[in-house]
Amino acid sequence: MKNWKSGILAVTALLALPSLQSCLNDNDYDYDYSLMMPSAIVTVKPVVSEDRDYFYMQLNDEEKLWPVDNGNLPYDEKEVRAFVNYTETDMPDDVDKEVYSKAVKVNWMDSILTKKPVICGSPEETGNNAASEYGSDPVALYIDWMTNVEDGYLTIHFYTRGGNTGIKHELNLLTGLNPDDPYEVYFKHNAHGDNSYSYADGIVAFRLEDLPDTQGETVNLTLKFDSFDGGTKTVKFEYRSREDW
Repeated sequence: MKNWKSGILAVTALLALPSLQSCLNDNDYDYDYSLMMPSAIVTVKPVVSEDRDYFYMQLNDEEKLWPVDNGNLPYDEKEVRAFVNYTETDMPDDVDKEVYSKAVKVNWMDSILTKKPVICGSPEETGNNAASEYGSDPVALYIDWMTNVEDGYLTIHFYTRGGNTGIKHELNLLTGLNPDDPYEVYFKHNAHGDNSYSYADGIVAFRLEDLPDTQGETVNLTLKFDSFDGGTKTVKFEYRSREDW
């Protein structure tokens, strides 16, 4: 799911792929289906130092996971959101238990398309070109555990029209369009003409570090998007700035 061209069927493909890696029971050939589904969406955070390179996973705003097989950086030095399937295990003695909530064995991991938003001016300043430049092709949102605001990211699980055409869709999050509300953002989809009658799921995460610091307060994050009925729909989330941004 590192790009939209291969990721328009991201969720379906992701959930199917790990079945090939599942363990077999000792007595029969049944797959361990618990390994097929992701345990969570996390932020994969690399740490690079002179002594060693390692990573940890931010499970939510509070909990950090320590992967016991921590020999490399799965996405080099890039911080990304990712699906992960893990099994809890014993915390190593040399890991700070006050920092890390759980130790886990990572069974599999698959990155989610992770982007920075597009910072726009007001509609007057941008000439109202958001629709033409960034597209107004409709989407529908799943309000489920995959659609969330945590650890400074807005992660969106959605579906839209799109066939197996090889056409690359574009996904963007626009900020700065409402001078009266800096926490109003607009999810834009440009299908580049791929408007077949087939439907597919997708998932994308946007890094919200450029929004104004909430100073530890929780505010409403208003997400707008173009819907299939031709109008604009709105969903509100609770948002608090990440402390290390």
